[in-house]
Amino acid sequence: MSGRPLRRTLGLADAVTVGLGAMVGAGVFAVWAPAASAAGPATLLALVLAGAVATCNALSSAALAARHPSAGGTYVYGRERLGAVWGYLAGWMFVVGKSASCAAMAMTAAAYLAPGRERLAAAVAVVVVTVVNLAGVQRSAAVTRVLVSVTVATLLGVVVAAAWPSTPTTPVPLAQGAGTAGLLQGAGLFFFAFAGYARIATLGEEVKDPARVIPRAVVVSLSAVLGLYLLVGVSLLRVLGVDATAGSDAPVADLLAVAVPWDVASWGLRLVAGAAALGALLNLVLGISRTTVAMARDGHLPRPLAAVAGPQRVPRVAELAVGAVVLLVVLVADLRGAIGFSSFGVLLYYAVANASALTLRGEWRLARVVPPLGLVGCLVLAGSLPGSAVLGGLAVLALGLVGYTLTRGGHAAR
Repeated sequence: MSGRPLRRTLGLADAVTVGLGAMVGAGVFAVWAPAASAAGPATLLALVLAGAVATCNALSSAALAARHPSAGGTYVYGRERLGAVWGYLAGWMFVVGKSASCAAMAMTAAAYLAPGRERLAAAVAVVVVTVVNLAGVQRSAAVTRVLVSVTVATLLGVVVAAAWPSTPTTPVPLAQGAGTAGLLQGAGLFFFAFAGYARIATLGEEVKDPARVIPRAVVVSLSAVLGLYLLVGVSLLRVLGVDATAGSDAPVADLLAVAVPWDVASWGLRLVAGAAALGALLNLVLGISRTTVAMARDGHLPRPLAAVAGPQRVPRVAELAVGAVVLLVVLVADLRGAIGFSSFGVLLYYAVANASALTLRGEWRLARVVPPLGLVGCLVLAGSLPGSAVLGGLAVLALGLVGYTLTRGGHAAR
């Protein structure tokens, strides 16, 4: 039955856990090298810039989610506030961009946990995460809570170890020598590690008291993640320096190897990194399936994808479809390209969110300040990403417009 609402089971702690689980994952272990390569000595400034844009997006998303607490996130906000085409494009870029992000998460987990067998291990990870999500969102939140706790504790342990007086240091200035283009590209790549708070908004139909819970959960989770990333970033640049960070496949592991030269510590970090990537993958698949449900309800995707079933009212058809798409991407994708492509799609998604929040003037006291800053920030960072990511993203956007035209024609005929 496709019209049944999802079950409201998530409180504030669960919603914060979902946001943390989506943000504190593969990004914090994988994004430092490409971002440092682009931003150079301005790496920390690029991180702060990405965090500032993410904050604007989070506040706009929270204000919209409180007024439209249904599954779908910006797909719903764009449709209700700007018109059907904008909602569709937001949902399209979210589903496509985040499918690439899911593949990146799976491959990151496999690279840490099963070096030499990455492709097979990544495929297995996608299958396992899909099965967990099919068991119901409440069980997914419980699994995520454990993964987030272990990951945050480990990262804080690495930061403390790197601050030990005997650790060699390489002082790095905050912004000296970085061009504007490199700074913006670094910030755009860093955005890959911040984008998880959208998961809270896309779960709006499953959160209890969404008008109160969603804004608080977004602010708490984003603030905690930004603080954690700054601590890790300062440690990386102080101990490894910019060049070593930019040239490392696993900079956080290299940081720990310098601070604590024990093999067991390095392997322990690999296990935690892999688990964190799996936790982020779990929440990403969860969020994509909810947006898929919302788009299917409106006829922009096949209507069977909107079905929910069982006592937990889980959208099993959508989750199976998303799992299958991510599995296909894992079998053919490249990890580094997936990060840039995902950032482009998600930045456009949030551009629509901020444009939608502009219509809240008179309803939200920050509507004249936050949404314009977020909108400009998203568009500038998206345009500053590597050329291949921008061109690929624009091609996918054009394909989405063609799909919308065809489905709209079908609606008119009916």
